[in-house]
Amino acid sequence: MFGLALAAPPGPMNAVIAEESVLRGWTAGFRAGLGAMTADATFFVLSLVGVVAFVERFPTVRGVMVGVGGLLMLYFAYGAAREIGETFDPSGATATDGGEASAGFRKAFVLAITNPYQILFWLTIGVALLESGRFDVLAQTPYVGGDLAGLLVVEKGSPALVVGFFGGILVWVTGFPAALVTAERRVEAVAPVVTALSALVLCGFGLLFLADAATTLL
Repeated sequence: MFGLALAAPPGPMNAVIAEESVLRGWTAGFRAGLGAMTADATFFVLSLVGVVAFVERFPTVRGVMVGVGGLLMLYFAYGAAREIGETFDPSGATATDGGEASAGFRKAFVLAITNPYQILFWLTIGVALLESGRFDVLAQTPYVGGDLAGLLVVEKGSPALVVGFFGGILVWVTGFPAALVTAERRVEAVAPVVTALSALVLCGFGLLFLADAATTLL
């Protein structure tokens, strides 16, 4: 539930997963989801060895990372905008296995690894999952966590919680692309709409990240 709660809300990674799914099939969407999940796994390891804390300690390093992330999001938003007129190609899931589908993995990974919100999450919450104590799962949900506080509290300190966290993310990156592909096969207009929304989300977060970077660096 924790992994699902963090993976499901709208954001730049889900925008990439959605775009890849409706244009290139389930395989491409799933690989994009694995890219974002791989970034979380990377942050988990880096948090354990103290690198994430190092990045947070030096605002200039963090500002540069956020600025790069913002520029990449605007670039990917431009690419998504150019694809708005395209529709789902049922043969694309196989045809792009070694090419554009892999590009979706790299795109999601790069966006996730430069996301300051994920850095902050792993700095404050991620490693703490292995410490003893109690953890309010739904209170960490983006946007609505305050309203859900106290509904699901679990014991920390078990590796099973970390396994469950990544398992929840895996469930999302498997089911979300499948749902989008199924919807596109039923309604031809889904792909342009999803692609346009993806472009808007990426553009919005790109501008937000650039503003964050400018505040930090200037």
